Amino acid sequence: MTALAILVPGGTGQLGHDLAVGAPAGSVVRAPARAELDISQAGPVVEAVDGLVAAAGDRPPVVINAAAYTAVDAAETDQDKAFAVNADGPRLLAAVCASRRVPLVHVSTDYVFSGDKTGPYEVDDPVGPKSVYGTTKLAGENAILRSGVDGWVVRAAWVYGANGNNFVKTITRLESERATLSVVDDQRGSPTWTVDLAAGLLELAGRIVAGTAPEGRVLHCTGGGETTWCGFARAIFEELGADPARVQPCTTADFPRPASRPKNSVLSPTAWNDAGLTPMRPWREALTKSFQANS
Repeated sequence: MTALAILVPGGTGQLGHDLAVGAPAGSVVRAPARAELDISQAGPVVEAVDGLVAAAGDRPPVVINAAAYTAVDAAETDQDKAFAVNADGPRLLAAVCASRRVPLVHVSTDYVFSGDKTGPYEVDDPVGPKSVYGTTKLAGENAILRSGVDGWVVRAAWVYGANGNNFVKTITRLESERATLSVVDDQRGSPTWTVDLAAGLLELAGRIVAGTAPEGRVLHCTGGGETTWCGFARAIFEELGADPARVQPCTTADFPRPASRPKNSVLSPTAWNDAGLTPMRPWREALTKSFQANS
C-alpha cells in the first residue's frame, strides 16, 4: 500500500490507535488525542490540517476522522457536547479539508438507522435515528456529504478493540466476577474488531489518493455475519475458556436504558464489496484473532 500522510482525530481511542499503528510503512501519521485536537474548535482544526499538508512531503494527505462522542446514554442529557463533537466537528473538518483539497474519511454508526428493518441495512436505506447520539452522528454525516469536500462516510457497528472501553472488555471482566450473566438477546448486529476496521479504512484512503475511490460516498464496514449481544457474550466466554451457558438471554425491556438501541444494527456489506474493497472477515473469526493478538 502507498505511504500516506494521515491525520487521525481521536487518535488515542480504540479505532484511532489501530489506524495509527496500521498505517502503511513510510507514512506520516498524526494521531492527536482529544486534548490535543478538539475538532469542534475551528482554530485547532485549521492548524492540524495545515500541519498535515506541510508535513506530507510527497505523500498524499488524507484525514480519517475517528473522533466521536460515543457515550450513548449520556448524550441524552449532554446534548450540547454530543452535537459539538459529532456534528460541529465533522462540519469544521469538512470545511477545512475542502479548502485545502484534502480528502476526508469519516466514521459513522448504525445508530443513524431506526433498527426497525428486518434485513441488513443498505447504504441508501432511509435513516431514522431514535437517540440523541444517532441524531448527532447523522448530522455529522450530512454536514460532510453536503459540504463539497472530497469525502466518504463509513458506517461501522459494535466496535471493540484493545484500547478504550467496549463490550468485549466488559464481558471479560464480568466473567471473572459473576456466576451468570443476563445479556440482551433481541438486538442483532455485527461485532467489528478495530484492527479489521482500521485496515479497511486505510485501504479506502489508499484508493482515494490513488484516484480509484468508490463512486458511492457512503459505505458500510462491519465484521461479517451477525449475532445478538447474548451470542457475542457467549463467544467471548468461549474465548476465555468459560462455559457459555453461564450467559443467559434476556430482552431489551429487562434492562431499560436512557437511550433507545436499534433492534437491528446489521449493516449490509454490498456497497463495500462491490467497490472492490477487501471483504471483512467473519466476526467470529475476528474475535478469535483479537484474543490471540492480546494474549
